[in-house]
Amino acid sequence: MMKKYLSIIIIALAAASSGCKKDYLNLSSNPNNPSVSSPGLLLTGALKGTADIVNGPNMQTTPNPPAGLTSTVGTGYVMYAAWGGFVSQSTGFQPFVSLEEYQFTTSTYDEWTSNYLNISNYTALLNSTTEPNYQAIAKIMIAFDYESLVDNYNNVPYTSAIKGTSNLNPTYQNGIDIYDDLMKQLDAAIVQIQGAASSTTAANPLSFDVMFGGKMTNWIKFANTLKLKLAVRESSNSAIASRFAALKTAAAATASLGYLDASTPAVVNPGYLSSDADGGQQSPLYRNYGFTASGATQTNNNEYQANSYTANFLGQNGDPRLTRIYLGTNDPNATANPTLLAGSAVNVQLQADSTLLAVVSTSFGDAQPPTTAAGKTLTPSKFGPGIIPSATMNAVIISSEEALFLQAEANLDGILPGGAAAAQTLYEAGITASFVDLGAQTVTPNTPVGVTPGVTVSTPAASAAALYATGAPYAWPATAVDQEKAIITQKWVALNLAGSFEAYNELRRTGYPAVPTSIYPGADAPNNVTRIFYPQIEYATNAANVAAQGTIDKFNSKIFWAQ
Repeated sequence: MMKKYLSIIIIALAAASSGCKKDYLNLSSNPNNPSVSSPGLLLTGALKGTADIVNGPNMQTTPNPPAGLTSTVGTGYVMYAAWGGFVSQSTGFQPFVSLEEYQFTTSTYDEWTSNYLNISNYTALLNSTTEPNYQAIAKIMIAFDYESLVDNYNNVPYTSAIKGTSNLNPTYQNGIDIYDDLMKQLDAAIVQIQGAASSTTAANPLSFDVMFGGKMTNWIKFANTLKLKLAVRESSNSAIASRFAALKTAAAATASLGYLDASTPAVVNPGYLSSDADGGQQSPLYRNYGFTASGATQTNNNEYQANSYTANFLGQNGDPRLTRIYLGTNDPNATANPTLLAGSAVNVQLQADSTLLAVVSTSFGDAQPPTTAAGKTLTPSKFGPGIIPSATMNAVIISSEEALFLQAEANLDGILPGGAAAAQTLYEAGITASFVDLGAQTVTPNTPVGVTPGVTVSTPAASAAALYATGAPYAWPATAVDQEKAIITQKWVALNLAGSFEAYNELRRTGYPAVPTSIYPGADAPNNVTRIFYPQIEYATNAANVAAQGTIDKFNSKIFWAQ
């Protein structure tokens, strides 16, 4: 899926498309032989590819891989969902030591190839047309993918990448320098769109644009939101204060152009269907954690379940998003709120119809099924209707709530001028948007049906506003430190599950929330993972340049913006 990336990859990726099952709307997976099509179709396919990367499963088949290399790349960011407290490995499976004991290697997680393939297809689009709107969109999405690469790996090939056979050994550039240039590229794309708006001949992508439907003002807001994200990313590390100041100035210069908000999320939908044809035509998050067209569970639905850290946070705060994020059960053995053995949890909530639902969860690294003190085994909860509502659901690139919480922090930190008052308004709007997107229903407290006397039942808050009202669990705090913590914590809740990568980026950047490490015996992690390794394909085909990045330590090597 890329035009010309580091051509070293093509040495490993044989250009043998025959015998390989094509995925729905996928473009070429050969970096030296990109898809050749009309700009419109290239745009549609590339945006669909971005949605696959963000939402998973972004597995790309590698034809005839060299000895020692994996045959697939991309993980759908499930490791970040686990390390970030959203999912635990299913207790019905043998433990994944790479995940739960942190024994991953250069062959385990490859977010490299799928992102560079996607960049290549956007580069193919950029080079296929002189139309300014198409070119601007390509530039914006290339910036989006490069930010993802930096946030995964820190230093990566940038200006030396996407050169085809003219450069088989691309050198690496520092992540902080790439961030600086991405800001310039986004500014250039905004100017290009503005120029096209005054033209009577500039082509509009219309329905080929499966994210904004050709509404170019929304592309400006998307680019501006990415600019703000770049600046906020650098705001937490005092060691790069001078570099942050430049990004802050650049972000502030276009603040008047607006950002994504409650009415304008960035979501992709090329026409997802409840079909298993062509590798699956369902929305990628649903294809990742949901069901096939015939009703069979997908791989990650089998392999992962509710995480107790998130379930307890929501349950203990009376947050009705609990049973929208995780699938509640009316099993009386669970709704009786039994005492469970260590490592598991049950949270029981009253529903709008006066019935009870229980979310049964396990701690990350717990290998034992949830079991009551009386020896009764409970079925762990999977993923709820707010997370995977349907096979045709939109694929989220940047949600409304992510954008609102981003703006809240930017106002609090002085990147935007509104101060704490504006930050509070945006913080509360972010919580509300999360409620809306998850379909969290209001609850009128009634007498619960069939509750055993003495059983503790959580009556969820009646609305988002009730949770952030004065004195409520999510009320706006008094100090700046606590205000930032509140923003990032609520952003973390809202990013479950499609935004797992972004949520983990924020955890690494700020330390919020304090998600515990794996409890699996022998894991013994000093802290949460700080970064993944460069993929094995780089060590096999670009050895000198990747070696120049030094020894990577998964618990100590940090992305440049991390504290």
